[in-house]
Amino acid sequence: MTRPSPAHRIALLAFPGIRCFDVSVITEVWGADRTDRGVPAFELRRVAVGPEPVPMRGGLSLAPDRTLAWLPRAELILVPGLDDHVTPAPEPVLAALRRAHARGTTIAALCGGAFTLAQAGLLDGRRALTHWALADQLQAQHPRVRVESDALFIEDDNLWTSAGTAAGIDLCLHLVRTAHGAEAAATVARSMVTAPFRTGTQAQFIEHPTPHADRDADALAEVRAFALAHLDEPLTVSALAARAGMSPRSFARHFAAATGTTPLRWLVDHRIATAQKLLERTDLPIPEVARRSGFGSEVTMRQHFTARLSTSPSAYRTAFTEQPLSRQER
Repeated sequence: MTRPSPAHRIALLAFPGIRCFDVSVITEVWGADRTDRGVPAFELRRVAVGPEPVPMRGGLSLAPDRTLAWLPRAELILVPGLDDHVTPAPEPVLAALRRAHARGTTIAALCGGAFTLAQAGLLDGRRALTHWALADQLQAQHPRVRVESDALFIEDDNLWTSAGTAAGIDLCLHLVRTAHGAEAAATVARSMVTAPFRTGTQAQFIEHPTPHADRDADALAEVRAFALAHLDEPLTVSALAARAGMSPRSFARHFAAATGTTPLRWLVDHRIATAQKLLERTDLPIPEVARRSGFGSEVTMRQHFTARLSTSPSAYRTAFTEQPLSRQER
């Protein structure tokens, strides 16, 4: 009889002032049992300095079930954002984060959680993200941090940080995808009724004038829907621009304003996601996976996998296929 795989151990780091929303996101992604739908088992623990309830905004509190002594067992440590980005986290928490990083444990901070990693000195000389409205404050308080603004989440030396509130969901799903495959992340996303992944940067959410926004948004939404339905075809930016009734230059500008990325990168992101699903769900030959996902050739698909995922399609299939493959979805 095959023994079930051990649960992946996840730590939600709790201390006074953490944001309820981020706690809820972490709990929804890793705290629900979805093993009946093929998602690996997770052991999510609420880790704090002591056993006392951790106060949060709105009269809520979080009951820890482990102390900091449990952190060496965690494979992933998640740091929620804060309601107050000025008050430092407790020194035992900061010291525990420094020890965890030295051990090589993956640490991920949601939104303003980057301030906590910065307080621990972990972001000195490293790239990091936070909510766009807090970026200047993070840079001013921690001048040695290389504050970025062109992504929804980012990694540097096994330290993950994310942009604004909803980007915390993107980061959590990406961490599931990275460790357990695209299908596991998609299953979690479906249960949360959210997109498995979003492309672009948080620049698209910064307040700025958008003339003809409704008209342009409708045209771009139709073009994106068309592209997703025809990913296996040789789509060009010029053809997509013509479909939107715009010049290629105007189309690229409006597309970047709406999505935070270029049309070409958007296409590649979705083609990679399609290829990941086919590699996980089917035993189709890799050249056929490349054709169906729109890369045209195995060589091109391998180049994009190497650039984006630091692995090859065949290695990805081996890593994320645990069940017998089928030829479904033909």
